[in-house]
Amino acid sequence: MTTAKDQVPLVETSPNGQEPYVRDEEKKGLMGQATGALRLAGRLAMGPPLAMMQLAPSTWAEMLRIAVGKSHVEPDKRDRRFVDQAWQQNPALRATMQAYLYTGAEVDDVVDSLGLDGMAAERMRFALELVREAMAPTNNFWTNPAAVKRCYDTGGLSVWRGAVNMYRDMVHNHGMPSMVDRRPFKLGESIAISPGAVIYRNEVFELIQYTPQRKTVYGRPILMVPPQVNKYYALDLSPGRSLYEYLLKQGIQVFGISWRNPTGAQRDWDFDTYVQATIDAIDVVREVSGSPDVNIMGGCLGGMTAALTQAHLAALGKEDLIHSSTMFVTLLDTDSSGRMFLFASPATLALARQVSKPRGVIDGWQTGSMFAWLRPNDLVWNYWVNNYLLGQDPPTFDILAWNADQTRLTSAFHRQLLDMVAKNQLAHPGALTVLGTPIDLSRITTDTYVAAGRTDHITPWQTCYKTIHMVSGRAQFVLCSSGHIQTVVADPKHHGLGYYLNPETPPEAEDWLARAERHEGSWWEHWAGWLGERSGEQITAPASLGSDRFPAQDPAPGRYVRE
Repeated sequence: MTTAKDQVPLVETSPNGQEPYVRDEEKKGLMGQATGALRLAGRLAMGPPLAMMQLAPSTWAEMLRIAVGKSHVEPDKRDRRFVDQAWQQNPALRATMQAYLYTGAEVDDVVDSLGLDGMAAERMRFALELVREAMAPTNNFWTNPAAVKRCYDTGGLSVWRGAVNMYRDMVHNHGMPSMVDRRPFKLGESIAISPGAVIYRNEVFELIQYTPQRKTVYGRPILMVPPQVNKYYALDLSPGRSLYEYLLKQGIQVFGISWRNPTGAQRDWDFDTYVQATIDAIDVVREVSGSPDVNIMGGCLGGMTAALTQAHLAALGKEDLIHSSTMFVTLLDTDSSGRMFLFASPATLALARQVSKPRGVIDGWQTGSMFAWLRPNDLVWNYWVNNYLLGQDPPTFDILAWNADQTRLTSAFHRQLLDMVAKNQLAHPGALTVLGTPIDLSRITTDTYVAAGRTDHITPWQTCYKTIHMVSGRAQFVLCSSGHIQTVVADPKHHGLGYYLNPETPPEAEDWLARAERHEGSWWEHWAGWLGERSGEQITAPASLGSDRFPAQDPAPGRYVRE
């Protein structure tokens, strides 16, 4: 949690006035964490039996029960790593599994025994969990019965294929196991295929107007602001799974930004750049549609960009250019318990700045690796086993293909984003200045729709909930039953989806959920109704795209998405 200490500058300037350095207070904090790590290492160095008995008196007794086949330790029913019957039928494998599960469950006791608390304890717990997941017997060929059986069934061919996959990933994927086979996916052919045209392009973005799919449409259009950390087409996946397609079928006029993938030549792009680009897009949409204002929607960093744009326009007395806003999986208050923020210490932030400085950008694979290690079982070791131990190709899946189509962040934007997160600037009016105006989110008085995912590991829903109390307009909060990306791609045909609604907005998120009602289906359907009420009167759909001033250029998905 953010303390008062976290509100002062995290990285100061060195005595020579040039290079950042870590404050003495933070050095002490780092020394405390290092001391904790050494204390743990010292305990483990005393020998497994003694260390186990000191950390948990019952550990040694349970290990004896495991050794003689009397233990009742079982994997969680949701843990798919141990579904092979060999884990139950083979005594040696069963004992290996039980020993791993039992010792892994001792992580909390180990951390508690070190005397750490607060963020230091959470960091240590996360580090130990990384080690625990890496040590899973399923990650080793000889203790993975499925891998051994596949080797036998294929006459050793699976081992050869696994070696080829590993070599390919070492050379082409920075040593990370590939999550997806992208070869079947072609932009504009199998994904990002909603018809439309680029009607405006500058060095920062392209603006795409999509072809209406009804004879009549709502008069007020919506502008979609995607995150800078990904390509835009998570919003326009394959047919039936495209949010753009869904909105067009509801009669919503859709305009979408497609950010340019920056290089070192654009190292100075920052929030000023992206907010000004969003304002430029609003002006084009208004001129082409003939509407005096627009609805706006942004996801993740795109939601943050949309909120900054609104606050900036409000400071200029121009908030009436935006009629309503929608933010999904977006954090504005970054005082979060999410794992993404665990290592946002001054030392790591200073290191992150230095990583992006030489080339002027931070590469997409670096950001992607960070997100993957937040959920190592699902996003790393799962593919390690599939690709290398089983010798199988990674799956073919549109969401994963989009996720692997990585983008870069400019060093200026990256530094500004790190400061915003570390200092929680958006929660403090005036702490951040954009385009010369102090940002105060309470100036946002339009109706706001906030959607979050209950199992989101990147933007925890409890923190997303805070947004409705940071803005001043009427706010609707919706909690979806899915994770980060699945909240975005929530096509109504997908079975098992649900969302929670509560007309009340108490201060605490858990109080909101306690009185919320679950609805079956996709939140898209609820949102489309909400948006329709704020999209004006029905008019005849435009016969062509663009206008005299902003004519249609390249067909969607445009040029920038291919970079």
